[in-house]
Amino acid sequence: MPELPEVETIARFLRGTHGLAISRSPHPNGPLGVLGRKFADVQVTWQRSIAEPAAPAFCARLYGQSILEITRRGKFLVFQLEKDWMLIHLRMSGDIRVEPRDENPPGLHDRIIFNFADDARMVFNDTRKFGRAWLLKDPQQVLGNLGPEPFDPELTAGVFHRMLNEKKRAIKPLLMDQKFLAGMGNIYTDEALHLARVHPLEKASTLNYSQAESLLRAIREVLTEGIRRNGASIDWAYRGGDFQNYFRVYQRNGEKCPLCGDNIERIMVSQRGTHFCPSCQLLEKG
Repeated sequence: MPELPEVETIARFLRGTHGLAISRSPHPNGPLGVLGRKFADVQVTWQRSIAEPAAPAFCARLYGQSILEITRRGKFLVFQLEKDWMLIHLRMSGDIRVEPRDENPPGLHDRIIFNFADDARMVFNDTRKFGRAWLLKDPQQVLGNLGPEPFDPELTAGVFHRMLNEKKRAIKPLLMDQKFLAGMGNIYTDEALHLARVHPLEKASTLNYSQAESLLRAIREVLTEGIRRNGASIDWAYRGGDFQNYFRVYQRNGEKCPLCGDNIERIMVSQRGTHFCPSCQLLEKG
């Protein structure tokens, strides 16, 4: 958390192209979006939030550069600058807000404060201190190890089936492996597996073509709905979305399955709490 839909929502907010921008700004009439803004001074209050280069060089290189484009790759926010690329990974508790520069002093968990040349600033807030920022000449230094995007048109059902066929791992941790498929996390993996009626412990290599096709379709469906609803707000780290009101199984342990009415169960899979329906998601060959 945040996962692909939450990161995509933040990217759209930072581009100023998303209605959520107003609700994510502390001030309804405050600055919206950061495209085209030029960095002035940058303050780092937690040095380890900067992965590369060292914090002083990070701040010095950003000075005077304008933001040309903001995109997303997996769970990374990708900022194309005039000379460099800046990547931000929010990890467990990261979030970003945009506000007037004359706001209050940095808060307790504000790790990086990006002051712009105008009257705005962008703040990276990270309670648990796991989030990181990179400033690189080539973003592939970090992004090059990621698997395909779930919405990549080249990721066909046939390609996905072959990818699964090559892996003997349980399907849930495999889908959450960013080197296999970029952007999936605990929430949307549980939701997609339930929609596709695949048990989270099923071995990936045992899924036939039809199951792989159904699973890929389910992944895209839950991610699309998550983005449409601005992500899920289930803790202090990310606010603004309402997909949590439409969960099928995630965090619904003991409640009724929306498909069959049986009770949803919670188990641990690779040290992650996992929610599924024992009737709809039978463990066939795992």
